[in-house]
Amino acid sequence: MTFAAQILTLYPEMFPGPLGVSLAGRALVEGIWSCDPIQIRDFAHGKHKSVDDTPAGGGAGMVLRVDVLAEAVDYAVERRPDLPVIAMTPRGKPITQGRIREIAAGPGVTILCGRFEGFDERLFEHSFAGRPIEQVSMGDIILSGGEIGGLMALDACIRLLPGVMGAASSGVEESFENDLLEYPQYTRPVEWEGRMIPEVLRSGDHAKIAAWRKQKAEDDTRLRRPDLWERYRNARD
Repeated sequence: MTFAAQILTLYPEMFPGPLGVSLAGRALVEGIWSCDPIQIRDFAHGKHKSVDDTPAGGGAGMVLRVDVLAEAVDYAVERRPDLPVIAMTPRGKPITQGRIREIAAGPGVTILCGRFEGFDERLFEHSFAGRPIEQVSMGDIILSGGEIGGLMALDACIRLLPGVMGAASSGVEESFENDLLEYPQYTRPVEWEGRMIPEVLRSGDHAKIAAWRKQKAEDDTRLRRPDLWERYRNARD
């Protein structure tokens, strides 16, 4: 089954972008996933095809019009009613690796990319006439638009699709998979500028290596990401 990606955007030329190379690019050629950018402006009316307007109540910037967005989302949902719709916005809930896995396990996703000062809030009220739109954030940063966040979300999904990564276990021990940061990695040369690969990793004792990696993952998570560490501890209690 092909994982279908529909992207509602004002800049369809940004897709597949970097997802057209490396593992994701090969998977696209092989039909493991499909990329279908949809131009939001195609659903605007009037001579100037305006997709935005000034904020109600005043303020800087422009806001994406709800009538245009609603028609665009309607079109995407009619084409693929089986796909969840996520809107890229800093007002959304930070996405997790668990949610990425849920999306990757399904038939695909429709991504709505924000621009300017964001979306008219009415798009999300009352579950948009019975069609829920999930508001998603890629972290506590502000981007020029939702396209970069959309690419990030798609990349995270695509790498989990069967046949994309060389080894089925490649993604299992990576950061966030078990609410922990990944343990530190090393490779050749054994010695570099006076620094050695830890002896335990050269021991050949797989039990000791696994214990070392778990301890390092826990230590680094506790020091670098106390929020993640707290979630990890709560899950174990």
